Amino acid sequence: MRVLVADDEWLVREEVKASLQELGHVVVGEAGDGETALQLAKATRPDVAVLDIRMPAKDGIEVARELVKEGVCAAVLLTAYVLPEFVQRATEAGAFGYLTKPFDPKTLDAALHIAVARFHEFRKLQEEVSELEEELATRKLVERAKGLLMKHYNLDEAEAYRILQRRSMETRKPMREVAEAVLMALELLEEPAESPRKSRKRKEDR
Repeated sequence: MRVLVADDEWLVREEVKASLQELGHVVVGEAGDGETALQLAKATRPDVAVLDIRMPAKDGIEVARELVKEGVCAAVLLTAYVLPEFVQRATEAGAFGYLTKPFDPKTLDAALHIAVARFHEFRKLQEEVSELEEELATRKLVERAKGLLMKHYNLDEAEAYRILQRRSMETRKPMREVAEAVLMALELLEEPAESPRKSRKRKEDR
């Protein structure tokens, strides 16, 4: 497993690195502050980041929030503090593990594997939600396009849908793009024409 380690204490970083290497993991980077940890994670794309909470520039919880939000990697917090406010913030940030110092290497190893597995499940769920949102948006556009085709050309619903479907096949474009093009064309036809008086008045004002 590829791991990033971030802690503002050099001795702690060395201890975590040594434990990870003994467990067979690869430490792809280390940082002494949160901002460096965030940028390093984006550059190296580890499987998981082990983060201290209290660090300069950005604390570990903020780093974890951004890593998870941007889909960079899983995040496990390793800290000496078990304050309720930290636990709550860590949960809200989407951290996939919360361990206290001093740590047991086997417990850390288990936490890393669980965190990475949960992160992959989280990413898969995000992708499924995104696909559903795309399908819903496409369906709404197609319904609107069908409605305008029915209105302008006196078609029934099945005929209007067949036109969109055939156009999609002929142009080899997704139904969403075809529906958007139809809407753009037909909605222009529905815009009220400007009266000659208003047009003349606008020219005089220029």
